[in-house]
Amino acid sequence: MIDSCRLCGSKNFYLYYTLGNDQQFRYYRCRECDLVNYDLEGGLDQEQYAEEFIDPADGNHIINIHQDDTYDFLKKNIHSKGRIFEIGCGNGRVLYLAREDGWEVKGLELSEFLAEKVTKRLNMEIEVANFLELNPDPNDKHDLIILRHVLEHLIDPLIAMDKISNLLKPEGKVLMEFPNIQGIDLRVKRLLSKMGRRKKFAEDFVPGHVNEYSKRSYKNLLTKTGFTLLKWETYSSNPRKNFIFNRIHIGNKARALIQKV
Repeated sequence: MIDSCRLCGSKNFYLYYTLGNDQQFRYYRCRECDLVNYDLEGGLDQEQYAEEFIDPADGNHIINIHQDDTYDFLKKNIHSKGRIFEIGCGNGRVLYLAREDGWEVKGLELSEFLAEKVTKRLNMEIEVANFLELNPDPNDKHDLIILRHVLEHLIDPLIAMDKISNLLKPEGKVLMEFPNIQGIDLRVKRLLSKMGRRKKFAEDFVPGHVNEYSKRSYKNLLTKTGFTLLKWETYSSNPRKNFIFNRIHIGNKARALIQKV
């Protein structure tokens, strides 16, 4: 079992839900800050997301269409261009769109496979590194940092936010996307699991998410690390659900724009 909450240090938490065919992967919810902490004793798989490269210039591929939504959100809420640094840039679609739109762009990717593919396809600077181990040039500052479904994989959120802060210009912004642990579908799945209707997992399944966030725990993270929340919405890849979830924030995925105080 974990010793203390990774966000607030409290020992006041309880078993919130489990994953795996034997319920061997355990997630604990902190009563103080609301962060859901995964017990790392179950093991961790951070390599399961880098098996395929989708051409970032293919505007018809569903993976890219989802990233187009990210860039649409960016354009609606940020009206001046500058330098973007995307942490966990995947196939580089967002950076591709941003560069086409006049931004100066750079990416970071844990997967050497993806980084090589993006660099070759887009002739773009992509660094290969674990973000929590990154030691950037202190003079290399950015107007906007993007993390799409990266935050939930970072073991220490406080160190992560400190590193993000050091990468930003004064009053720089950050666009993040991550699972919303209080999304309606996830609530239903947890309820069904408690009632005995459990999902069947692959025999080799190991979780990749270390921490799961609600709006409350995310705001607590921002308060502790010197950021303010500018915009919060939830979303779905289903257009009909997305229209609702953008307005009633019960979707399983969250999108947040924050600013360095």
